[in-house]
Amino acid sequence: MQHQADKTLNKKTPFFKKPGMAYQNFTAFLKWAPPGVWASICLMGAGQLVYGQIVKGIAFLSCLAASAWYFITMGIKDLAGIFTLGTRQEDLWLGIPGDNSMTMLILGVFAWGVLVLTVVLWYANVRDAVFSARRVQQGKKPRSFRQTLRAMADDKFHITSLSLPVVTVTVLSIVPIVFMILIAFTNLGGDIVYPKLAGWSLDAWQKLVGVSKLGGTFQKIITWNVTWAVSTTLINFIFGLSLALLLNKKNVRYSKFWRAFPILAYAIPGFISMLGYRFMFSQSGPINSLLTDAGKDSIFFLTNDASAKWWARGIGLFVNAWIATPSIMLMASGILSNISADLYEASTLDGASSLQQFRKITFPFVLFATTPLLISQFVGNFNNFGIFFFMRNNVISNYGDYFLASDTDLLINWLYNLSVDNNYYSVGAAISLVIFAITSTLSLAVYMRSAAYKQEDRYQ
Repeated sequence: MQHQADKTLNKKTPFFKKPGMAYQNFTAFLKWAPPGVWASICLMGAGQLVYGQIVKGIAFLSCLAASAWYFITMGIKDLAGIFTLGTRQEDLWLGIPGDNSMTMLILGVFAWGVLVLTVVLWYANVRDAVFSARRVQQGKKPRSFRQTLRAMADDKFHITSLSLPVVTVTVLSIVPIVFMILIAFTNLGGDIVYPKLAGWSLDAWQKLVGVSKLGGTFQKIITWNVTWAVSTTLINFIFGLSLALLLNKKNVRYSKFWRAFPILAYAIPGFISMLGYRFMFSQSGPINSLLTDAGKDSIFFLTNDASAKWWARGIGLFVNAWIATPSIMLMASGILSNISADLYEASTLDGASSLQQFRKITFPFVLFATTPLLISQFVGNFNNFGIFFFMRNNVISNYGDYFLASDTDLLINWLYNLSVDNNYYSVGAAISLVIFAITSTLSLAVYMRSAAYKQEDRYQ
């Protein structure tokens, strides 16, 4: 029976691959498990102590003790608090302390993270005990602490080296993302802020898709946001490729000199260019001064007037092209220099025109190499916070039924206005999820359909 349990346990068939297989393997594991493994199952670190691994056993026990102390003192309360988000509201007049819903949500996320970490450590402790038990059955001694450290630096180096980055990413990235996702499904924000208690709700999503002023603003901004991201990405690509083709011509004299001007525009920090153009197009700026000197009326380029809507949007497209086109030009110039001249010579002998050479040779090669860059630029343009923040800061449209936004604001700008300046936390978190859904879906869809993904061997 013991031999049969060992044979079943050592099968390479993974759990849950076939119905009933998990139960069969787990049952065999329980029948096979020696006392040391059972000790680790019942108490983290006990199995290591049974096999004489004192340092490792104390380390596991210390982790268990720290986790137990945390959950006894505050963890259990925090685990439950994430479901209620508070049950007692503060009363300053009577001096009654209350719960802070946002704090309870943060602490609840942290508590569930600690619980998951404890389960992972317990699983690692059982696996380590199983490894030691098998070594004992094979007539070997369990690994000493020094041998374990040597194995972590050699055989398991990939795990050792990735442990700290994984923990760092979890704490600094994953936990805030989880917190933001949860915020989107509460009614926190607006009138419901501390000391008032929040609760779980779809109120933010109902506001965004509803017919209220906030919902109407969302529909207008998301339409403009998608239009902006697609338009500015195409404009930057067309201008950058056109400059690269022009400066790559052999009959263009002093091409290095002319190429320096776009590079200088690229080298200057973007926010300086934005502030410079904001001054140029302001009411008292040089462009309006030239218009008034010529006997013309001043133009409201960047104000909150209805006539400034498309002026401001057009200026934004121009400024963003001024900042981003040089990077496309440099990328395209490098790609053009790597295209074999034999392809053009052969196509010329076949009677291909310059336009046909561009369509069949130049453009496919450039598009293949720049597709990942264009996707990243699309995502960056979709979330371009600075372009309109620096050029139209504190501008709120007084027409068109906008709610705490202007007619040039992108979702990221509106999110900032709602959450940072006006405490609409749940709506801001919901907008963040919408931004993530749009950018990730469109980016993956475009990349999966591009030649860079489907026809990689063709352009190598």
